[in-house]
Amino acid sequence: MLRKTRGGKTAAPQKNSPDVVSELPEVSVSDDGEVRHLHLGTPWVQGSMRIRDPFEIELEYVQRMMGWLLFMDPATVAGRHAMQLGLGAAAITKFCYKKLRMRTTAIELNPQVLAVCRSWFKLPPDNATLSVILADAAQEIKKPEWQGTVDALAVDLYDHEAAAPVLDSAEFYADCRNLLTEDGIMTVNLFGRTSSYERSVEKMAQAFGSDAMWYFRPTREGNTVVLAQRTPRALDAAALQAASQTVQARWDLPTGRWPKIFGPA
Repeated sequence: MLRKTRGGKTAAPQKNSPDVVSELPEVSVSDDGEVRHLHLGTPWVQGSMRIRDPFEIELEYVQRMMGWLLFMDPATVAGRHAMQLGLGAAAITKFCYKKLRMRTTAIELNPQVLAVCRSWFKLPPDNATLSVILADAAQEIKKPEWQGTVDALAVDLYDHEAAAPVLDSAEFYADCRNLLTEDGIMTVNLFGRTSSYERSVEKMAQAFGSDAMWYFRPTREGNTVVLAQRTPRALDAAALQAASQTVQARWDLPTGRWPKIFGPA
């Protein structure tokens, strides 16, 4: 979730199947030049893709959701397990699967979102290392088979009004922590530096501990990406600079400014 669009061509929304819960918002797609946007019944952008580069990450805040890479040995990334809660336009799922070559799981409540991602956002079909599960994330992540299996957990759960995270309790973040491997990391998109942001960070700290918390400064649009580590680890200035350079060189993420805008919460 990022911002409102300004015009552009809009594609016809996909229709709900008969068994879809009626309260779920209608999904639509708009093209603004070379960039395609996903919407949930409003002008708010819930995800974007550069049409000619569908497996790159277009939005700045989504690029920052990859901040967990700063703490990982690059040689170990391929074959690890990434999980995304809230599919959006599938940018994180596609990047982890295609670029990072990770086992990748996404959990999405709205079947329309999955259908649109497959039709309009180049999301590959499920296979041995890619899986999209249609479920309530709050319930799915409690299942025993997921506990301790996730190395990189991305949480971007906003409804169509984009007012506050849909799941944002200390209990939920504790469930997220339980998903992680010992060196696993959760990244969360928080929209805006308001009282809602402060409350969200406090709840994360209750689950992870304040020494496990890191954050990026807000983007121009107001998105703040927060990281929480299962096992707290520090990076000094030199190590952060070196890690940023490595991530950019290996995966072509624009990390040049990260050492200046990223640090302990």
